[in-house]
Amino acid sequence: MSRDTSERPSRTGTKTDTHAEAGTETGTDTDAYADGRDCPDCGERVPVDPRFVTWCAACGWNVDPEGAAQEEPEPDRVERLRRGLAHRYGEQLFADLADPGADGPGAPVTRRTGGAARLGTLLALAVHGLTAALAAAGLWLLVAGWGEGLQAVLGAFLLALAVLLRPRFGRLPKDPGELPHLERADAPELFALVDEIAASVGTRGVDLVLLDTSVNASVSTYGIRRRRLLTLGLPLWSTLEPRERIALLGHELGHYAHGDTRHGLLVHSALCSLDTWRYVLARSEDGGTLSDLLINVLTALPRWAVHGLTALLDGATLRATQRGEYLADGAAARVAGRDAATGLLERLLVSGSIEAALHREIVGARTRVGARARREAQADGLWERVAVAARSVPRQEYERLRRVAELRGHCVDDTHPPTHLRLRHLARAEPRPPVLVLTPARAAALDTELTTPSHRAAILLLRDGAA
Repeated sequence: MSRDTSERPSRTGTKTDTHAEAGTETGTDTDAYADGRDCPDCGERVPVDPRFVTWCAACGWNVDPEGAAQEEPEPDRVERLRRGLAHRYGEQLFADLADPGADGPGAPVTRRTGGAARLGTLLALAVHGLTAALAAAGLWLLVAGWGEGLQAVLGAFLLALAVLLRPRFGRLPKDPGELPHLERADAPELFALVDEIAASVGTRGVDLVLLDTSVNASVSTYGIRRRRLLTLGLPLWSTLEPRERIALLGHELGHYAHGDTRHGLLVHSALCSLDTWRYVLARSEDGGTLSDLLINVLTALPRWAVHGLTALLDGATLRATQRGEYLADGAAARVAGRDAATGLLERLLVSGSIEAALHREIVGARTRVGARARREAQADGLWERVAVAARSVPRQEYERLRRVAELRGHCVDDTHPPTHLRLRHLARAEPRPPVLVLTPARAAALDTELTTPSHRAAILLLRDGAA
């Protein structure tokens, strides 16, 4: 959950870890398990549910049968570097935030700048300065060498490269078949709630809300005017209680309040430019031809320079990004209460179960005759069925996922602190009454307002399989 001020959204959560120390009563009781067996390692009786992994809470047997290595492909050199930095900063930042003078989860959101932030700004300016130099050199070669062949070709190439590396402002998809985009006139209740929460965390509201089918939420900005976009994943939104929905909005709007240097327009666009350089200069692994060998040799020096500059920019900004997540969690706890913020983070643990429920719905819609009519019929109540599936996850599975995520740490994500550290940080705060409570009448009005666009999103999900 980090703020994104250009085309890359800041997400509510990732497959990170949690800790029982700061948990809430989430999921159903383990008494719901009808069967059990003895642990082969310690002999303790363990519950068995065919929907989930069988494991032992006493000794940890089979807690992570797949292991972190199965989660995703082996990362490249830059990604490994980012994860190493994230691991170092994550533990260090958690310890630093324990200081009474630091920004605790109940403290007001503040902005801090330091030497690392200034270094990040200077490095980003250097990246964009290189792009400007390429454009200037390309123009000069075109003017000076017009009609002379090689100079003109080289000038055009440099200009094209500068255009490719230019800073981007982000944009909205313009396909008319896209998921629902809501403006103020479309959803006055939702925008009024967003405005109230934004005022509570010290920022302004959003200009547009996008409803999508991801188990997530995010904020971003787009266009030259830097308009604000809030993306709500309906599978996640539908599983949350009213107070947890307040926490979700408080977290996302908190990203706007504290100002994340890494995802600001200047630094973010510089990172995108460096990623483009990495792609252009990527080493050829196809192998054996003389031309491949020559290209690899010629691009070795600039390739390592790009790797080094990326490492410097990552090192200068990654800590601020992780700190931004803690601050956003604090905003959620302040506006909705600590228990609601904790419940939100724990709900993200079972994102895999929510995605499995969505997959079953998609398969069911595609295996019925009369596709369009059946899709529309099955779209009725889709999000309610997904919510029921998520709430049926027992506490035993929540605990297993907490332990798995704690074991894996930063193996999955490098921009978010481990969720178990975020939950322990929330647990440091004294319980306080929430700033805003969503009454039953207002929650019902909000659900009614979102009924039509949510149904449209459900039809698109069943038709396309993903969004």
